[in-house]
Amino acid sequence: MAKATSVFACQECGATHSKWSGRCDACGAWNTIIEESGNAEAARPGGLGKGRGKKIEFVGLATPADHQKPPRLPTGLAEFDRVAGGGLVPGSAILVGGDPGIGKSTLLLQVTAALAGSYRCVYISGEEAVDQVRLRAERLGLADAPVELASATNVRDIVASLDDAHAPQVVVADSIQTLFMDTLDSAPGTVAQVRASAQELIRLCKRRGIVLFLVGHVTKEGTIAGPKVLEHMVDTVLYFEGERGHQFRILRAVKNRFGPADEIGVFEMQDSGLSQVANPSALFLADRDRAASGTSVFAGMEGTRPMLVEIQALTAPTSFGTPRRAVVGWDSGRLNMVLAVLEARCGLGMGQNDVYLNVAGGLRISEPAADLAVAAALVSSLNGSVVPADTVVFGEIGLSGEVRPVSREDVRLKEAGKLGFKRAIVPETRGTKKERASKPAESANPREAAAQTVRIRHLNELLDLLAPRRASESASPTGLRPAARAES
Repeated sequence: MAKATSVFACQECGATHSKWSGRCDACGAWNTIIEESGNAEAARPGGLGKGRGKKIEFVGLATPADHQKPPRLPTGLAEFDRVAGGGLVPGSAILVGGDPGIGKSTLLLQVTAALAGSYRCVYISGEEAVDQVRLRAERLGLADAPVELASATNVRDIVASLDDAHAPQVVVADSIQTLFMDTLDSAPGTVAQVRASAQELIRLCKRRGIVLFLVGHVTKEGTIAGPKVLEHMVDTVLYFEGERGHQFRILRAVKNRFGPADEIGVFEMQDSGLSQVANPSALFLADRDRAASGTSVFAGMEGTRPMLVEIQALTAPTSFGTPRRAVVGWDSGRLNMVLAVLEARCGLGMGQNDVYLNVAGGLRISEPAADLAVAAALVSSLNGSVVPADTVVFGEIGLSGEVRPVSREDVRLKEAGKLGFKRAIVPETRGTKKERASKPAESANPREAAAQTVRIRHLNELLDLLAPRRASESASPTGLRPAARAES
């Protein structure tokens, strides 16, 4: 009989230690090491036991001619299918994480209700009773959906109920932190329980071809709680994001073995549940003040989708020795870099001002192409000028003040043209002049592409464009100072 022993596991990273300590040596987290029961035979490198294993069969890399790919399961929710890569793959495990109350359970209940007309769907809740799930379904107008409900937390019972010839096609486990294996002595939610429960359910879904949804809680840092190995075990990791004060919700694919990562789907939280947003750019710009200083429109890319959002900046003289920097929706380190470049390379006095930056609508931007739009909003707020309302801005800024080109410029400009934007401030690429001479003239239809493109090489040119205009320049048809090279 294997000798029972104890191990000390970190609840943040899953690293094990021989004894308890206040700080984990692997991840540096404090007060996260908890004693858990283990098995000395299983933990020993040679603990595979006696006897030989069964030989496995190897196959060629090339797909046989008679092999048919398993069909995807479309949910009917276009935004969700976009993030999933075109639909759900049978036998895949999908981990959905998000803040408490952001709408994870609502989203998955709507997904299972949409699929239940064609496939057998089971919703297992470890946090709510069956009647509570029914009340949510009634509020969402899904009370008549043929979704099978259950309230259970024991993984052994769940596997026994699903592992048969009539297994369902879709299973939702809400949430993985509430499930437990009765073969382990640790409490639900610990590293050992989360890892063992997920492994047992994933093994079942691979064997039976079940689409498995695992709902995961997040920590205060915004990452999925539990060991990082949980994200490596599943096929797809989706984050459901959003600000409590906004009605928009963003479903973002962080990992996807069956489709592109960094793809997003946009939803709007309403009384009747989550509704899809077909044109997120128009919705994010709906409440924009077109005559305010300190704002600019950024043409970004979220996965394969172009997205136009408003960048808002406010600068004010500080009343303390250390200026304050507050950022919502962007990287604070990236903001400090842009401020340093504006001060060191362009001579702007940013060090004596409090700076507040906000991405309107609750969207979180991570790509460096937003540097130039942020700089335009900061310069506009500092000198009181206004970025023309029909202008979009994008480009990456280097430490020497140069403006670097970004990818998918044509897609960004086309999306801006569809929304009625006629001008764009963009980086100058190496082949700009050669391409401009060889390519045919762009369409004059503002709904097909931005009509005028102003290309700049350095941040100083942006300052010339956004400098307060004199009375003699107020009649300029572009609304921009004529110092930069323009492509029309």
